Amino acid sequence: MRFLPGDFIQVNGAVNRSLIAQAMALLAPAKHERLLDLYCGLGNFTLPLARRVREIVGLEGCGSLVKRAEDNARHNSIGNAQFHQADLTTIEACQGWLRQAWHKLIVDPTRSGCAALVRTPEISRVSRILYVSCNPRTLAEDAEQLVGQQGFHLACAGTVDMFTHTSHAEAIALFVRDG
Repeated sequence: MRFLPGDFIQVNGAVNRSLIAQAMALLAPAKHERLLDLYCGLGNFTLPLARRVREIVGLEGCGSLVKRAEDNARHNSIGNAQFHQADLTTIEACQGWLRQAWHKLIVDPTRSGCAALVRTPEISRVSRILYVSCNPRTLAEDAEQLVGQQGFHLACAGTVDMFTHTSHAEAIALFVRDG
């Protein structure tokens, strides 16, 4: 993965590889599936998942990270990943993307969470959502919406100690659609 100074990346490479492996195991991507990666950054999850699915689209609010994700896809000879800039803080933007047919979602939002996304009725069209979070408070708020209002249940959750000897950890949670 190529990046520039100032780009957001997971700085602990070994732990990041473990996080990606957990994401792959929990999402269980299949060759026929279309996935949507929201808050994709420079392609941290998008690119490894692309090797296992028919198509994946990454959405990111920062235009320079979208460009970097596209460059990383080319650099890794990945042709089934697309990247687009999108303001995921608005329900309208989320609705527009979620109206398409997606099998599964992965979200790795900023510390502020993804309130607009989890309140979008169209989110109930997917079977699985893998949520990666650096903020347990916003993860809990978004989980309450997904479970209480959108018909998902929390299948599993855990933490990854990204920054040893600090209070910061990455949380990972899998939400599965009931019925």
